[in-house]
Amino acid sequence: MFKQYLDIHPEVKSALEEGKPVVALESTIISHGMPYPENIKTARAVEEIVRENGAIPATIGILNGRLKVGLNDEELEYMGKGDDILKTSRRDLPFIIAKGLNGATTVASTMIIASLAGIKIFVTGGIGGVHREAQETFDISADLMELATTNVAVICAGAKSILDIGLTLEYLETHGVPVVGFGTEEFPAFFTRKSGFGVDYKVDSELELAKALKAKWDLNLKGGVVIGNPIPKEYEMDYKTITTAIEDALKEAKEKDIKGKETTPFLLSKIKAITGGKSLASNIQLVYNNAKVGSKLAVELSKLSKK
Repeated sequence: MFKQYLDIHPEVKSALEEGKPVVALESTIISHGMPYPENIKTARAVEEIVRENGAIPATIGILNGRLKVGLNDEELEYMGKGDDILKTSRRDLPFIIAKGLNGATTVASTMIIASLAGIKIFVTGGIGGVHREAQETFDISADLMELATTNVAVICAGAKSILDIGLTLEYLETHGVPVVGFGTEEFPAFFTRKSGFGVDYKVDSELELAKALKAKWDLNLKGGVVIGNPIPKEYEMDYKTITTAIEDALKEAKEKDIKGKETTPFLLSKIKAITGGKSLASNIQLVYNNAKVGSKLAVELSKLSKK
């Protein structure tokens, strides 16, 4: 029934039918996460990295109410330049579709659409989570609940450091979502490799990780997996600098009463300004790094699925 809403790019469709590795990519990072033209340049570079590492990229978005799995060049350009692209999470999907609107998919909605298409591996920058002072605001990203229910593995550079990382990990534990460190015992914090919080399991190879994913879903253990892949050392930001920038940005957001889905784009924009653009450069490099690991993981999972 859901197929009537879904447009799968011919290359992606063919790869899925043949059991080839496919990697889902989100579009919020294009429409709301980076300025033009860096957003389009980054999106194209990420797709190329996915190809170089043996998988087929499937950037996901919504155009004229159609769920797009794999965007062509023209569609990708529009996602980066259009001023009518709405940030779209789980709750928004039915209304964006019904009204025939355009939407950039968050981690949660990308997971949903990837799952509908049969894609198991999803690469992003960082997941959403429990916001600071959530005990008063109850501001918790829908990404976390999606990870508890949707069978898609998410490769990320951890949770955005603007969040309460400790509470985010507690929430994931409560809902039975495994949190894995790729080559690390410490959960990364997006711009920095360290957060002060551990992971459930350290995994050192894509094959080991693919075996764990296959076992999880073979056992019908519903939900995704968070794979924390630290930003490369040479692109890591100074911990003190980024912490100060985040605290200043959070203070301004509170003063301006910025809440809900507008919070993260505002904070990331302010942090970019405070750090003189260094945070954007780090953001781009961590996405590239995640694309490499995610593509290799998709290749290994594809091989195991054919055995």
